[in-house]
Parts: sequence; C-alpha cells; structure tokens
Amino acid sequence: MPAVAYTPYAVGAAVLALALACALRRWAAGTVALVAVLAMTPVVLPRALADGNPGARGPGLRVLAANLLVGQADPAELMALVTRLRPDVLTLQELTPNALRRLEEAGIRRVLPQAVTRPAPGVGGSGVYARHPLQAGKLINLGGFGQARAWLSHPGGARVEIVSVHPCAPKRYGRQPCWRAGLEALPRGGGELRVLAGDFNATLDHLPMRDLLASGYRDAADVMGLGLRATWPQAGSGTRLPGVAIDHVLADSRMAVRGFEVLSLKGTDHRPVFADLRLP
Repeated sequence: MPAVAYTPYAVGAAVLALALACALRRWAAGTVALVAVLAMTPVVLPRALADGNPGARGPGLRVLAANLLVGQADPAELMALVTRLRPDVLTLQELTPNALRRLEEAGIRRVLPQAVTRPAPGVGGSGVYARHPLQAGKLINLGGFGQARAWLSHPGGARVEIVSVHPCAPKRYGRQPCWRAGLEALPRGGGELRVLAGDFNATLDHLPMRDLLASGYRDAADVMGLGLRATWPQAGSGTRLPGVAIDHVLADSRMAVRGFEVLSLKGTDHRPVFADLRLP
C-alpha cells in the first residue's frame, strides 16, 4: 500500500523507459512502456494543471495544517507562520501535552483564541484552533490515532465542520486496516459544509482518498495545479525516501480555492500546508 504513493515517480520512470527503448530500438519493451505512460499520465498529469472554481461568493476561510512530529516542531516558528498567514483555522497532528503547553506559552491563544484540543503522548494527539467560536465534535479515535473535530461558527453566518486529519500510518501490512478505517470514518454527506485538513498518510492515488473526494470534496493543492508538490519528508528530517504529497486540505466542493502553499517548519518531518478558501 505505501508503494502506491510513488505513482508519479512510476510515470517518470515509464517515460524514461520509453525513450530508452526507442533509442535502442527495443520495440517490445517500448510498447510496454508506452502502454504504462498512456495509462498513468491521464491520472497524474491533471494534478499539475489548475482547475476551475464554483461561483462561491461567501466569506473567506484560511486554513493551516501542521504535523508536529510527536510534538517536536518549533513553536516559535509555528507562531511565525500563524502571524504571517493569518489563518482562521489551524489543525495540528501529533499534538502532545508538552507541545500543547509550549504552544500556548508561545501565545497561540492570543491569535487563535478558540480551541478544541485532544493532546496525547506519542503520535495520537490532535487539535483545532480558530479565530471564531468552536464547538467540540465527537473525536474519531482508531488505533490510538485521534482526529479532533470541531464546528466553526463563521461571522458570515456559515457553520463549518473542521477535522484535524491523522489516520494510522500504513507502514506495515498489519496497520493498513486501521489506516483505511481512519479515512473511512471521516465525515461526508448530509449537506453540511466541511474542511478536512492534516496528515492523511495518503496521496490522491490511494483508493480511500479517491472515495473521499468522490463524496463531495476537492483537494486544494490539486485545484491550484500543485497536486504533485511533496509534503513529506521535509528536507533535513533524516528520512531519505522520495517526497510524496500526503498532507492535504480537502474542502467541500461548493467552496472555491483561492490559494495553496506548502511551507516549512523546523523540528518536524512534515511540511505544513495552507489553503485560502471561499465559502459558498
């Protein structure tokens, strides 16, 4: 299952194989490579092309998501991102009790006074901070990975459910049922406005992600033509694997996406993601 995340690299490899086979006049190998290119390119290429938007004319909603790597991310640098980007909502993953204390000592509540936090030792904690009133929702907790939920009351009158996404990491076969269940437990349907933001441990090539998108969400990076921008591992984190896009902001398909950024943050292996949305 983790190998699926590297599908974009497989497309590049198939293109190189096709060119090499043609140069060497290995027509059988070239035919196989051509079939691979034709099969995968229509799936991967659109992520590098910007999409249109619905005619949303409501207020803006700026969303920042960051995985803190078991609470090790630099709180001062995270505060600098919050100050610069001015998010309405901040979702955090791997929020430990110590990280919560350090972040609040750094002044997060002065900027984002509303919070629904579910800290936990290890990788299972999460939280939602916001500028506007929040009402706690029911925590999604599978395999020790908590995904905090909160209802945001926007001053423009909208009510939006926010989820700090972090299902189990499918690093080995035995964890894949937990990972799949964590993604399948994410809310969908019912007509409510929702934003899912965080570390999905999945790319757009994974079937549970495709099912989630088909239920009425759009990936902000994909909409802006930045769907191939890697979010993990962050350079300097010590992980030598090729980069993949597993951190996302999924917005209700009725929302417009006005901007998307992949950022940097010291002390964590994930790069934070930021989306500028407009409500319907």
